[in-house]
Amino acid sequence: MGISIEQLCETYPRLYHMAEATSWPSISKHGLLSTSGLLDLYAINGKQRTLIESHHRPQSVVIKHPKYGSAVIRDQKPMRESALLKCLVGCTPKQWYEFLNRRVFFWLTEERVCTLLKARAYRGDVHIVIIVDTESLLRVHGRASLLSPINSGSTIYRPVSRGIASFQPPGSYPYAQRRKARGKPYAIAELAVDYSVPGIRDYVLRVERRRASKVLDILYSKRF
Repeated sequence: MGISIEQLCETYPRLYHMAEATSWPSISKHGLLSTSGLLDLYAINGKQRTLIESHHRPQSVVIKHPKYGSAVIRDQKPMRESALLKCLVGCTPKQWYEFLNRRVFFWLTEERVCTLLKARAYRGDVHIVIIVDTESLLRVHGRASLLSPINSGSTIYRPVSRGIASFQPPGSYPYAQRRKARGKPYAIAELAVDYSVPGIRDYVLRVERRRASKVLDILYSKRF
């Protein structure tokens, strides 16, 4: 019923992560952190943390630390809470936000990351796209990874039911059924790693600065 790590790597050899335009130096140094991981690193607690981690973020939020400087926690514009309330199953919005904020998300196809880059809310801005080798990442983080059949952070277009149970480990994920119904590009929407991916440079193949679908320059490229 599920998909093995080997099959996952063979079918989707690259993973894609979209991040803030200026964030690569910090990511390269501290690893790819979830929102919760970044809040821990920056020692953000109390009311400020609750607003960021347990509620909807209509705008990006800048956090600061005397040692680490500034960091941007990205907005959740595609996730409208009014729609979320109608499609959420088995958990509260607070639990949903906290679950998502503890994960580092990757797209499994370039098509999906390009769709997000070209979305109205983001297409005018510059972002970085981190392209990762699936096999080397999952060799270390496979047991901490979950798969989702939907874009868990969007409720814009006819949002389908979702909840924490929507995320399944590869061995339990209904891959064959999804691939037959939707085709390979849409069989899996997201791969989520728990909390953080330290040492991300070990898995990165290339880091690009993009505006919409246009590659502006390459910030990092692994030499073989």
